[in-house]
Amino acid sequence: MNKLLCLLENNARLSNKEIAVMLGKSENEVADEISLLESTGVLKGYKAIIDKDKAEYETVTALIEIKVQPKYGHGFDDVANRISRLEEVESIYLMSGGFDFAVMVTDKSFQEVAMFVAHRLSPLEGVVATATHFILKKYKEQGVIFAENEKDDRGTVSL
Repeated sequence: MNKLLCLLENNARLSNKEIAVMLGKSENEVADEISLLESTGVLKGYKAIIDKDKAEYETVTALIEIKVQPKYGHGFDDVANRISRLEEVESIYLMSGGFDFAVMVTDKSFQEVAMFVAHRLSPLEGVVATATHFILKKYKEQGVIFAENEKDDRGTVSL
């Protein structure tokens, strides 16, 4: 992978000046390369990774597996494009295995996710079956560890 992309993937908050020093380039060269990566669609955006529990967000996240009947001549792309346009959908992936797609959804409650699946996702043309799995605890996301080492408060026992 391009060294600039590796740096940005690990820390998108690096300044062009910092990146230039790390890559042995000028700030202008770095700025031009970043602009090119953005304009060609290689860089899709910059996002913060938020620990929603610590930020006290009242949300639940679900991984929804979807089995579809693809349209002749369109494959999975037509159904995937319709699902990806639903505002609740954060991510959608074509998968191997028993289901065709994995979709990530975050909403305010279990009920709202269930209603999304029942009323908006399942009725879509081509959707044959769904399986919803709720995320109970997040340990790591996009390479960032969320779980902190819990202290053992049992004390020391000696015999």
